[in-house]
Amino acid sequence: MKSKRKTNNGFARAERSCRALLRTNHVAVVNIDPSGSQIMANWKSCKQIRSMAIANAIFDFSYHWTIYIAAMCRDERGAEYIKSVEISTEGIYKVERLTDAIEHYYLELRNSANPTHLVASGWIAIPDEISMDEAQAAKLFYAAGAWHQVKVAA
Repeated sequence: MKSKRKTNNGFARAERSCRALLRTNHVAVVNIDPSGSQIMANWKSCKQIRSMAIANAIFDFSYHWTIYIAAMCRDERGAEYIKSVEISTEGIYKVERLTDAIEHYYLELRNSANPTHLVASGWIAIPDEISMDEAQAAKLFYAAGAWHQVKVAA
């Protein structure tokens, strides 16, 4: 008796293809406040990604995200430092729903930072289960322009 072949599932195949595209290009979504800028960047090379195929891949499907939330601060002596926390989402989310999923953690970290030192705050979201070290996150925030903003009103 012949075995029956598994039916073709186009949606699952497209989802796997998009997941692989994002993983091989090391895609991260970087959001910076107070400017409100949001970019896609390669989290390894810190270069901005402007590909429509990657943008479609990130918006079309839900992913399990690793999010690095940070408050960029500068003290009165001019020394720069970052307060940060890394979280993983409990479920899978589309990119447009990420802000709802992390808002509690984001506001908690922002409020714990010294308001007179706060220069900017933001998050890096990676659609994969990857842990990011502080040095790599700092490089990515710097490349996205987080340190070159007007100081937040206290």
